[in-house]
Amino acid sequence: MKEAAKKKTIRRLKILEGQIRGLQKMVEKDQYCIDILRQSSAVKKALSGVEDMVLENHLATHGTSQMKHGKAKQAIREILLVYKLSKNK
Repeated sequence: MKEAAKKKTIRRLKILEGQIRGLQKMVEKDQYCIDILRQSSAVKKALSGVEDMVLENHLATHGTSQMKHGKAKQAIREILLVYKLSKNK
């Protein structure tokens, strides 16, 4: 992973970790269900953002490298796998 992308991803994951802890505390404190659902939705959106960053890094590094070094089939398989995973959200 590119160093800048790695730092940004780790930072976002640490923020997510805090959001998850906050969500757990909300449940423990019997907070209003709709508020819990809103927070849960925000966590899912943030996690999706992390996935996007990892995918962008992969395509910019591994994907382009695979294409340049005659491994286009492997690159295409991986891109299709990610596409299929994203459809199952």
